[in-house]
Amino acid sequence: MSRIVVKIGSNILTEPAGGLSQKRIFAISDDISELCNAGHDVVIVSSGAIAAGMDKMGLTEKPKETMLKQAAAAAGQSSLMRAYEKSFQRHDKKVAQILLTRVVVSFRPTYLNSRNTLLTLLKYGLIPIVNENDTVATDELKFGDNDQLAAIVAGLIDADRLIILSDVEGLFSADPKKDKAAKIIPYVQEITSDLKSMAGGAGSQVGTGGMYSKILAAKKATSFGITVNIIHGAKKGLLVSLMKGEHQGTEFVAKKKSISSRKGWIAYAVRPKGTLVLDQGAVNALLRGGKSLLPSGVVAIEGSFRRDDAVFCADNAGNTIAKGIVNYSSDEVEKIMGKKSADIEKILGSKREDEVIHRDDLVVMQIG
Repeated sequence: MSRIVVKIGSNILTEPAGGLSQKRIFAISDDISELCNAGHDVVIVSSGAIAAGMDKMGLTEKPKETMLKQAAAAAGQSSLMRAYEKSFQRHDKKVAQILLTRVVVSFRPTYLNSRNTLLTLLKYGLIPIVNENDTVATDELKFGDNDQLAAIVAGLIDADRLIILSDVEGLFSADPKKDKAAKIIPYVQEITSDLKSMAGGAGSQVGTGGMYSKILAAKKATSFGITVNIIHGAKKGLLVSLMKGEHQGTEFVAKKKSISSRKGWIAYAVRPKGTLVLDQGAVNALLRGGKSLLPSGVVAIEGSFRRDDAVFCADNAGNTIAKGIVNYSSDEVEKIMGKKSADIEKILGSKREDEVIHRDDLVVMQIG
């Protein structure tokens, strides 16, 4: 059938007074078990560990300090998994826990190891439950939120669909809590800057885990050729009806011309270590010519990086136009920038490649 990633936020899994809602988890497990019985492979990306840990630790407000967040996640992760195991056992389904960090998916071998583990679990009929390893992740090394993690996992396993369970019906034309005239947007063909602004924009209160974050996740996933749906997560049966072909919530249409898994990894999983500033000729070659980046097109370097690190490529105005894996370190690029490829060996004493970034390791993109 199809391979599905279902992202479940903590606001769907928890009671208003705090703690996990076993009733809600039962309802979700009922729907997902029905999907599995229909032949679909399902991976769950679930929040809720910190919320469950808060209940254990007697915290009444979400912790802001990193150490307290990590402690709450450690305390709550076992409760979260126990709740899922209890729920899926009712349907004779087995679950497996996978905790990921940004560092793990940034490194190509461990990225592929994560993929192999997930696909093996699915092959053996288990339901993987993925969460960020909040017990060790620091703010600067986090995915951002589980919407972004879900998009990366969907690309990681070549999913057909990413379904985000939200506390609203889908994407609205305005905030339905403030504007009674707001209407749900059933289909999104293209994610534009206007659409992102309408959803709150970066820096707003909804910019972390809100609708803006879900749109950014949809932008990532649709670029892999993955259909994305945002539906109400507190209404039983919507997951099943959606997969039976009934429209629910908002659907983001997958790109017909999708990027490869490797280029998706470069674009969304790897943290950049620096920036190469390019002249206009190189910008045109990347954007319109489908070319590799040669040393002659580099005019400046920002940051320190090693060979095989990821870097951004920017124009003279500071606009990010691409991201790629470099063949040379920042020290080496500084020596060969502005020079011809034929001069590399004479300048460095050896030459690995003619290109600073080969086209196969470069993704033209708009960051953000």
